[in-house]
Amino acid sequence: MKKLLLTGFEPFLAYTVNPTMKIVEALDGTIIGNYQVIGKIMPVDFNSSGKALLKFIDEEVPDAVVSLGLAAGRYKITPERIAINIKDGDADNEGNKPVDELIREQGEDAYMSTLPIRKMVDSLLAKGLPATISNTAGAYLCNNVMYEGLHYAKVHNPKLLTGFIHIPASHELAIEHGGIPSWSHEDLLKGIRICIETLNET
Repeated sequence: MKKLLLTGFEPFLAYTVNPTMKIVEALDGTIIGNYQVIGKIMPVDFNSSGKALLKFIDEEVPDAVVSLGLAAGRYKITPERIAINIKDGDADNEGNKPVDELIREQGEDAYMSTLPIRKMVDSLLAKGLPATISNTAGAYLCNNVMYEGLHYAKVHNPKLLTGFIHIPASHELAIEHGGIPSWSHEDLLKGIRICIETLNET
C-alpha cells in the first residue's frame, strides 16, 4: 500500500472556516485505490508552513503529496501547474507580511507540479465537475507550500509526486461572505477523491 500525504490549511484572514481542512479531516485514514491517505492540517504562517510540510514528509515518508488550498472566487477545481520562488501577499495568521521575499535562497525560480494535473482535470470534467489547470498559485501560503514540496522532491526524492490543488469556497463560506461562487462539501470531497484516484494511473 502506498502512502499519500494530503494537506489542507486552517482558517485564515476573514475566512472563519476552511473547506480544505474539512476535506482533509474527512479523508484522513481512508484508502483510495492503492493509496492510504494521511491527512495533516497546515498553519497559515509563512515562517512555519514549509517546515511543517517537510516535517510531515520526513515522518510519513509518502509516495505522493497533494496539498489543498482555498481559492475563494474561483468556480472550478484548479490543479496548479507551477510554483514560484516568492513570498508575497496579505498578512498571515501571525501577522507576517513578506514583500518579494525568496522562499529558498538557493532554490530554482520555479518548479512544475509532478502530479498528473491534466488527467485530474480530464477526470473531473468526465464526471461532471468543473475543472481547469491553473497557471498561477499566487505568492501567498498556497504557493509557498507547493514550492517547498517540489523543492524537497527535486533535491531529496525525484520520484515523489507532489503538487497543489485549489478549490472553490464551500456553501458555508458563501453564506458568510456573499458574492462568491461556491460548491457543496460533498462535491468538493468528491472532486478531491477523483483527483487522488488519477494517481493510481501513474
